[in-house]
Amino acid sequence: MNAPTPIKADPASVLVAIPTLNEAAHIEATLTALMQDNPDMAQVQIVVADGGSTDATREIVQSCSARWPNITLIDNPDKLQAAAVNRVVRNHAGPDHRILVRVDAHAAYPARYVLDVADALLTRDVAGLATVMDSQGENCFQRGAAMAMETKLGSGGSGHRGGTVSGYVDHGHHAGFLLAAFNAAGGYDTGFVANEDAELDYRIRLAGGRIWLDAGIRLGYVMRAAPMGLARQYWRYGRGRAQTVFRHGIRPKLRQMVPPVAVVVNLVSLILSPALPLLLVFPLAYLMLCLATSLALAARHSSLCALWAGPALAIMHHAWGAGFLIQALTKRGRPA
Repeated sequence: MNAPTPIKADPASVLVAIPTLNEAAHIEATLTALMQDNPDMAQVQIVVADGGSTDATREIVQSCSARWPNITLIDNPDKLQAAAVNRVVRNHAGPDHRILVRVDAHAAYPARYVLDVADALLTRDVAGLATVMDSQGENCFQRGAAMAMETKLGSGGSGHRGGTVSGYVDHGHHAGFLLAAFNAAGGYDTGFVANEDAELDYRIRLAGGRIWLDAGIRLGYVMRAAPMGLARQYWRYGRGRAQTVFRHGIRPKLRQMVPPVAVVVNLVSLILSPALPLLLVFPLAYLMLCLATSLALAARHSSLCALWAGPALAIMHHAWGAGFLIQALTKRGRPA
């Protein structure tokens, strides 16, 4: 495939939406990374939509706004990220805005990220652009979970999770949209507490839009700090995926059915094991797979933190699978 002729976006045509809720630990670093040493970013409108933070998030954003006047803080009473982005577009997209870039408050962004996303959208002539997330962590559990995401057991082979190949995809980590395509699709469905990104990508593709994954544009994604936080996150992911599947009648991919199957097989095996002890071979085989992954990653990275990779995998698989099953058995395509 021949590379298209690069197109440079007008910075004044770019609108950035950043949802926040208690992101005091990360928001200043995020805004600084976007703005620092890049005079073109002064022309980009950045809107932080806060869902009612009770920490110092709002004060930090206001301090950054005093330093960089193109940063604006607004309220997001609905709290959800999807509602935050919709609100930014609805209330702050002006006639000169052509491109929407979505930024997560707790990720690590490289220089020129926003403008690289905008340039790639125009260069590839696509409705949406996805970028690659390289998982990382600050504490030992986070680092172990990040190592788990390096494996197919953790990422499921998703190209936007540490992938290295660019191309057209059904879905990827949301980085940017043509505003016309975002609005034509109706924006995010705020009935989704998770998976709203994949659901929007489905509607965009249904309308004829294309999504391009640019593996050359990467960001550092900070894993959840503790096991319970990771479990809650993947529980929401599983419910959101089931909601999308039933809302649109989509056939799940094989990798998406592995976690629900693992939950059912392991649970049934444990329940019936008093009568049929041989069934314990299934949960034991699963535990051995997680243990082998931990040990292999510990050897590869020379880090004891990798021993958290196996528990992290078990949490992600079972929380995602349980969330998917509960949504499928109760609300199906209705709000989670």
